[in-house]
Amino acid sequence: MSMPDREAILAFIRQTPSSVGKREIARAFGLKGEERDALKQLLREMEEEGLLAGGPGRSVHQAGGLPRVAVLTVVSADGARVLATPEKWEGEGTLPKVLIGTGTGRGRVAGRRERHEVGDRILTRIEGEAPRYLGTVIKKLSRGHALLMGVVAKDARAGLILKSIDKRERRTWPIHHASEVQPGELVRAELKGSGARTAAHVVSRLGDPFSGTSLSDIAIAAKGIPDEFPHGVEEEAERSGASPLGPREDWTPVPFITIDPADARDHDDAVWAEPEGDGWRLLVAIADVSWYVRPGSALDRSAFDRGNSVYFPVKVVPMLPEALSAGACSLKAGSDKAVLAATLHITATGELNRWSFHRARIRVAENLAYEAAQAVMDGRADSPLKAPVLEPLWGCWRALMKARDARAPLDLELPEKRVVLDAEGRVAGIAVRERLDAHRVIEEMMIAANVAAAKALEEKKAPVMYRCHEAPDREKLASLKEYLGTLGISFALGQVVTPATFNRVLERSRERTDLTEISEAVLRSQTQAYYAPRSTGHFGLALQSYAHFTSPIRRYSDVLVHRSLVSACRLGEGGLADGAEQRFPAIGEHISFTERRAMEAERETLDRYIARHLANHVGQVVRARISGVQAFGFFAAVEDIGGDGLVPVGALGDERFRFDEAGRYLEGAESGTRYSQGQKLDLRLEEADPVTGSLRFSIPGVEAVDRGPRFRRDGRGGPRQKRGGPPPGVRRGRKR
Repeated sequence: MSMPDREAILAFIRQTPSSVGKREIARAFGLKGEERDALKQLLREMEEEGLLAGGPGRSVHQAGGLPRVAVLTVVSADGARVLATPEKWEGEGTLPKVLIGTGTGRGRVAGRRERHEVGDRILTRIEGEAPRYLGTVIKKLSRGHALLMGVVAKDARAGLILKSIDKRERRTWPIHHASEVQPGELVRAELKGSGARTAAHVVSRLGDPFSGTSLSDIAIAAKGIPDEFPHGVEEEAERSGASPLGPREDWTPVPFITIDPADARDHDDAVWAEPEGDGWRLLVAIADVSWYVRPGSALDRSAFDRGNSVYFPVKVVPMLPEALSAGACSLKAGSDKAVLAATLHITATGELNRWSFHRARIRVAENLAYEAAQAVMDGRADSPLKAPVLEPLWGCWRALMKARDARAPLDLELPEKRVVLDAEGRVAGIAVRERLDAHRVIEEMMIAANVAAAKALEEKKAPVMYRCHEAPDREKLASLKEYLGTLGISFALGQVVTPATFNRVLERSRERTDLTEISEAVLRSQTQAYYAPRSTGHFGLALQSYAHFTSPIRRYSDVLVHRSLVSACRLGEGGLADGAEQRFPAIGEHISFTERRAMEAERETLDRYIARHLANHVGQVVRARISGVQAFGFFAAVEDIGGDGLVPVGALGDERFRFDEAGRYLEGAESGTRYSQGQKLDLRLEEADPVTGSLRFSIPGVEAVDRGPRFRRDGRGGPRQKRGGPPPGVRRGRKR
């Protein structure tokens, strides 16, 4: 074989799963004698040119990447998703993250899955390229100290202890005497020691957990959500936002409007429609984030790392710096804005007939709130935009609804809670968001634009980051059938399951008092949506081709779709980087994770605000609804407010209760008293902890009994018992 060139060496390094040095390269290319000396010189030149970087021992790897074997430090251990960063990094930008495998043959020690804690040092074999690095643990070098966030309190002997912010964690830990903290402080601590000598060593003091935005900050810190931009990113955003809009079609004469929540700070989308024959021409203009955020820039890496914006009651953690998210990219009325726009031709029956995509300059006529737009259309307010803009939009929406009704997507509407704050930032109440036609108008138009984006890219055989939602699996369907059967509702499993299958169940239950519980059961039976470059369809929307295109200010998935459209439709600068589609699988996994992380943070923060609101009602009897039943007790939510509090089986008195898993109820063995999912009853609020978001209830007039050691959430625990048996005081009954 002849002497390899630079490209051949780089290709060999990329394709080799193990560490590579001069010896491995020489052997692979059959080099001997003087050729090996020439190879040594070539490798030295490639390092000087920045093409290669030295690794452990005498190995080399592609510059800007990671060696095939490296020492990593675990920085996140969220369930099965473990992320680690290299101890040594000489590349540009932020530290790359490696996903540590936990499946068969990865991250397993002696045939079992190895648990990792933040701070663990691990020798790892690394595969893939940025940003899709996958690691297989070779050896754990040292254990890290588990990090814990909690609130300082006093125990019965006035000693300082740490209470975790995690409502599932009931243990407390003594605080090391050297930690200078005060009761009531929110802190981050390391657990050191073992057994009874484990103590919490405070590493950072976060202040009063109830001041300002602290309830949101708890979730941000606990979930590891990046809330500070890396050095230079905000300056880059300001420079990018001030740049010219570039060559574009002039659509400024079109009176676009935006319709968003009243408190919206960023406006992604603007719409306009007009009659076209017996159908409609709909223009959907979306903020052209791809013009401002270019692939490979520090701004792009930061947006990818965040994955999406996260919305809390009193603050937002944006995906993009404010100079873009609330400035240059936001489609505010009265100024010229850069957009990537879709022209959609809609038939009289709401079918998407044809489409085209454009880079344009628009000037929004008005930014409307949902409530304001609805008031105009209901005749409760006046606006000069009603006849020329709003009425055609509503007409186009009615056509789109015909197509929606024909395909029958999942019609599941559960009330969405929102926190109402007073002028001082205190919780004034918990309200349900009103669902208006104005919401549906924008929702249907965004769905149409998303479908058009996916189909346009498919036509051009361009990369697509799909939004996927798969049909429910048989196990979940069987569980739903069993539950519905206890309510006297039939649900056949032999049929082909479509969204309409569930809609028929919901329609038959429309007049039932337990409709909310049935709707929640249907929701639990669904799979979780995710992002991927291969379409599996969107079951909930009853669509085969679907991609997120309409919110690039707050979702990285949409930025990728914009870039692909720019490249495929030849719309100028800011398209996909060369080879970007090869990274789509890893990017899809990452942004699916960041979406789940955001949803959990938002949900847990809402629980904390609800608990803060209810803290003033501790000791009072409240009306509640049973939201879940287990062998160890039941969970209940305060009616019209929410939250999730436990009534342990011991709080039901000294009677034995059996748990019916199919019917989801507890029944007294002697009295026949039944506590079932969806049941409404009066409960006494015993505890409301804003830090954890947990509530605890008791039954008025019933004296609680101690049933021994605390039960686990799965119903096991307590004194020694036969494997799989119920805890003391609970007897499992047969289905009736």
